[in-house]
Amino acid sequence: MSDPEPRAGTTASGAPSEDPDRDGRARLIAALRRPGSRGQLAAGALLAVLGFAAVVQVQSNSRDATYVGARQDELIALINGLSLASQRAENEMTRLAQTRNSLLTDTEARRTALERARQLADERGILAGTLAAVGPGVRVSIEDESGAVGAGNVINGIQELRDAGAEAIEINDMVRVVAQTSVRDLEEGGVVIDRTRLTAPYVIEAIGSSPTLSGGLQIARGFAYEIQRVGGTVDIKELETVEIDSVREPASTEYAEPVPTE
Repeated sequence: MSDPEPRAGTTASGAPSEDPDRDGRARLIAALRRPGSRGQLAAGALLAVLGFAAVVQVQSNSRDATYVGARQDELIALINGLSLASQRAENEMTRLAQTRNSLLTDTEARRTALERARQLADERGILAGTLAAVGPGVRVSIEDESGAVGAGNVINGIQELRDAGAEAIEINDMVRVVAQTSVRDLEEGGVVIDRTRLTAPYVIEAIGSSPTLSGGLQIARGFAYEIQRVGGTVDIKELETVEIDSVREPASTEYAEPVPTE
């Protein structure tokens, strides 16, 4: 049977101890070394939580005491400082919002200007013949077995189409008609259009309002009448889609220069 633990303030033999504090520390160390039960662990955790809560409460009370013990003029100064800080923050937010709106407006303006510039470039390219084009229009097929259809007839057809609002014209899938296009007869038959020799049948394709273009070619004593009068035949078809693929190299100016804009 094991000997009982000595009581506080006594030696192992039962005599009074000369150092009670040292005996108390020994008992505490022995208790800490002894394996603890679940209850002891739970109690320790609870004590740790309560200690943390106490520290937080003390700190909170200290902060509150700072304001509770402050004089009226100190509180007024504190409130004024908070109001100024809040006002500065609101002013900064307003400035940043204005900057953002300005950037968005400038970006939108640049985007609109760029889109408009691209649109104008496309329109100029189609009218100048430097870009391919697609859209509704007509296909005009001219048969000429007698060889009587000449440059004058082709020019009349081109002019009638232009007057009717044609935006792009192509002949025989080879020649793109532009403002500078020239047409002349060949002695051996056929025509030369911008240095390209063509012979019948001639196929003229034009993009624009199909009914308007077709009507312009068939006016009284107009293009279709003249072709039939010299012995040729004309077939005009209104199409939902006409594709014009031939293009011309952009012409460079030698003398003309753009007028500077302010």
